[in-house]
This record gives sequence, structure tokens and C-alpha cells, in this order.
Amino acid sequence: MIDDLYQEVILDHSKRPRNFGSLENPSAHAEGFNPLCGDRLTLELKLDNGIVQDARFKGAGCAISVASASLMTEMLKGKTREEAEQLFDKFHQMLTTDAAVPELGKLAVFSGVREFPARVKCATLAWHTLHAALQNSEERVSTE
Repeated sequence: MIDDLYQEVILDHSKRPRNFGSLENPSAHAEGFNPLCGDRLTLELKLDNGIVQDARFKGAGCAISVASASLMTEMLKGKTREEAEQLFDKFHQMLTTDAAVPELGKLAVFSGVREFPARVKCATLAWHTLHAALQNSEERVSTE
């Protein structure tokens, strides 16, 4: 079962994260921290008329945390704030409930994380940080 957790897509995104780095003049940002394992993340967004034009992250974390942030930033581009929040809700639902979740594309590779409750916080750190950035929250996000 642990092999399912580190599927090829997760390993690829953790070793070669997409959208890693900083944005010049981001219009929204937030910082996240998982005190349980030490994962840290800064997310920066460039929004234009409520649409995510670009998303970047930096920080350090486990393979699941980095891969989740990488895939999330890929999925966000071109989405409205509302669509990004809906994606957050669907992703969170996939990891925390047994309910059927609409198709999430590549994000479905994280569905196996639900079987490892301690790792759910690793997978959702970037997403909770996204939620804070979209809400213009100045508080650092913590998974605790």
C-alpha cells in the first residue's frame, strides 16, 4: 500500500517541482507550516481580475508536500478565485472523506494519502495556504 502513496507522478513532482520559486510583485501570498513534520511553504499568486495568472511556491517539505504544491500550482492557472476555492474543497474532501469526489485529474494520485492520516496534513498544507492567500489572510497557516 505504501507503494501506492509514492506513485510516479508524486515522485516526479517532488523531484522536479513545477512553479518553484518567487513571483515578482505577487498580488496575494501566504505562508504555511506543518509543525508535525516541519514542512514549510510560501505561496505567491498573481491575480488579474480575480483570475490566477501565475502561482509559485518555495519552501521545503516531504515528497507529498512538495508534489502537492507543484500539482496545485499547475492546476490553478487560469482559474477564478471561486474555481480555486472549489478545487480546494474537492481536494480536501477527497483526502478526508469516503464520499465520491468529482474527477480531479492528476490530483487523483493523492487519493491514497487518505489511508495514511498523518500524511493528509502533508498533502493539504499547500491547499490551506492557498485558501489563506485567496482570503488575503496575514496569519501563517498551520496544519495543527
